[in-house]
Amino acid sequence: MNDLCADIGYKSINHYGEQLCGDHVDVVEESESSIIIVLADGLGSGVKASILSTLTSKIISTMMAAGLPVEECINTIAATLPVCSVRGVAYSTFTIIRLINNETAELIQYDNPHVILLRDGVNCDYPKLEMTVGDKKIFRSEIPLREGDIFIAMSDGCPHAGIGTAYNFGWKREEIASFMETFAGVGFTAKTLSTILVDECNRLYGGKPGDDTTSCVVKIRRREPMNILFGPPRNRDDCDRMMSLFFSKEGKHIVCGGTTSTIVSKYLGKPLRASLNFERSDIPPIAEIEGVDLVTEGVITVNRVLTYAKDYLEANGLYEEWSMKRDGASLISRLLFEEATDINFFVGRAVNPAHQNPELPINFNIKMNLVEELTACLKKMGKRIKVSYF
Repeated sequence: MNDLCADIGYKSINHYGEQLCGDHVDVVEESESSIIIVLADGLGSGVKASILSTLTSKIISTMMAAGLPVEECINTIAATLPVCSVRGVAYSTFTIIRLINNETAELIQYDNPHVILLRDGVNCDYPKLEMTVGDKKIFRSEIPLREGDIFIAMSDGCPHAGIGTAYNFGWKREEIASFMETFAGVGFTAKTLSTILVDECNRLYGGKPGDDTTSCVVKIRRREPMNILFGPPRNRDDCDRMMSLFFSKEGKHIVCGGTTSTIVSKYLGKPLRASLNFERSDIPPIAEIEGVDLVTEGVITVNRVLTYAKDYLEANGLYEEWSMKRDGASLISRLLFEEATDINFFVGRAVNPAHQNPELPINFNIKMNLVEELTACLKKMGKRIKVSYF
């Protein structure tokens, strides 16, 4: 067992004029350190393709997580998927990336563009064993993992980008690899890397994709713990216990809330230095306490972080807003979304008297809901979450 982990991110754009995407990505935890990622590309586009790809990815990921061999998974798909009345075939191409104990990557590829492996920032070839399952030609690979490895899986919408416009025969796999090498060493998350690739494909399509286009990126990195303190404890006598547990954890420490930061300041015996520098008018300014990595306001700031988290899991359209700015919500977002792999929440259940004003849209339930929704979003990002209430 090692301290490596997988950062997984993906993004899709629909065939121009279609409401549904014919590609589907499924991520299933086989165990605490083993994950199965399936990218399926349904035949054609629209509703039928969406059904085919969703069924394929769900069947494969569920069966493999249960320990069944890939041959049985493929035979089940062949027997399950409906046959297209027009083409007379019924299948969805797929790419499987199975991470075993964060030590080995097993790749199983059928008819999708082959996975790109960037190692030490450059495109790296890897061995592929060709095998036949039924009438399908499958390529299988086993690759020992290294820190910094980046796996890029994609549907055929990526290499088809630019056909007849920017490129005569589309965007070749080697050209895609060369394009992504530019960003490999920058430190971007898997989600950002997948967004960069799909946005470039969309540009090559002239904003009107001729095929469903999906990129799924898996980035191997070391674990990075993070701790966030939000709100004072319900019982004042628990302050010291809450603070000692919070500061005993390794990793960076984030404190959210005015009352909370006052308690932290008293506990550490360090002054709380508030700032009057409003980075933006709708987010309260940050503060400083020696020994704390980031001090912010509470509910308003965390609510904005939740907005960014929901967008990050979908279109990632607000990335430029939080990735560059210095307000509290942007700083927390960068720490939680990009740096952290394991996040410990320390949540106080005290009711803030200032929030009991009926004129204010803030109450205790909203605060608890914020924590629940934010932790749910972070789990979907692949973060390990632990929440402790006081």
